Amino acid sequence: MTRTIVITGSSDGIGAAAARQLHDDGRRVVIVGRSPGKTEAVARAIGADHFLADFTRLDEVRKLAAELDAAYPRIDVLANNAGGVFGDPTRTVDGFEQTFQINHLAPFLLTRLLIDKLTASRATVIQTSSVGARLAGKLDIDDLNLDRNFDPVRAYSAAKLENILFTTELHRRYHTEGIAAAAFHPGNVATSFGTRSASRLMRFITTNPVTRAMLTTPEKGADQLVWLATSKPDIDWEPGLYYERRRPARRVNSQAYDPDLARRLWERSEQLLG
Repeated sequence: MTRTIVITGSSDGIGAAAARQLHDDGRRVVIVGRSPGKTEAVARAIGADHFLADFTRLDEVRKLAAELDAAYPRIDVLANNAGGVFGDPTRTVDGFEQTFQINHLAPFLLTRLLIDKLTASRATVIQTSSVGARLAGKLDIDDLNLDRNFDPVRAYSAAKLENILFTTELHRRYHTEGIAAAAFHPGNVATSFGTRSASRLMRFITTNPVTRAMLTTPEKGADQLVWLATSKPDIDWEPGLYYERRRPARRVNSQAYDPDLARRLWERSEQLLG
């Protein structure tokens, strides 16, 4: 049976690289991106289905979930890879700070809307996190938009910590129903990730020739996504954890595996989504 693998944020960077590798290995890959031109180009190059969704609009996330649910009888892997780091605080049309919405709230919503199909498919759900989670300060469940103390790097770090917390709570709630959840750090990858609307520091790191030469390629960054999508949970890797270099990360933010914090983030996210 051909496995169906949905990858958000796969019109560029490690998402596109993972899609190409998985397609070359004979999997059915579904491309999800924001840019019509780039998304269609990646999909056309490998002969894959594609869907458009701008994660700054939760109505588009709901539409995407409905389209995916209708298009595929099963989804074997959902890779929540879309994300970004941004500069000044900007509210989306839904009223949330965009770093929080794009990196956490939108993939949380997509996963929740597809949860019946994912459990029926005994799916693997993957979150692209980052070592930026280590830099996150104390997560304030009552101020996830960081209204009281916004900083671009702080917002991004908090969102990457939220990716791990979402993974641990998804595991707690749904592992016995067949879902295998994991988060991973792709490495410091040379992509366009930090170049649009990002802080000056992030733009410097990702565009300066000297610092960019120290970054890894999207193909290498995609390695763990491909590994998690194609290997066997509970045999090749332990669900519910955060991975670096195909191993459980040794250095993790002290909040990452706090079960009470993970539960409260889940409940608060559901409240915010109504």
